[in-house]
Amino acid sequence: VQLQASGGGSVQAGDSLRVSCVCAASGWTFNRYSMGWFRQGPGKEREFVAAVGRSGTTIYADSVKGRFTVSRDNDKKTMYLQMNNLKPEDTAVYYCAAKSTILSHIPRTRDEYNLWGQGTQVTVSS
Repeated sequence: VQLQASGGGSVQAGDSLRVSCVCAASGWTFNRYSMGWFRQGPGKEREFVAAVGRSGTTIYADSVKGRFTVSRDNDKKTMYLQMNNLKPEDTAVYYCAAKSTILSHIPRTRDEYNLWGQGTQVTVSS
């Protein structure tokens, strides 16, 4: 399975940005997977940002709640992260991840995800 993250860039504080994660593998049943976003800032551990479950239910880290929105399009096998009111502390490499789960479960820790994409850099200047 190949996950491809894209859409990162350099923006000013207060700006918006949308990153995407596409599943490039053919024959992969995307709607059987919960999908998550993680980020790793300079000198920091990789941390949970947001996730969307198979049913579309979403969960967020407290640091991004109210500013970020995660969503998925099963037909396009794509997950999105809309980031509004960006802050310098949001600067990080953003990674997408996937895990086959039961319908009601949404993983939120690194260890629960077993499929990872490459990162996309988001830089927010003050």
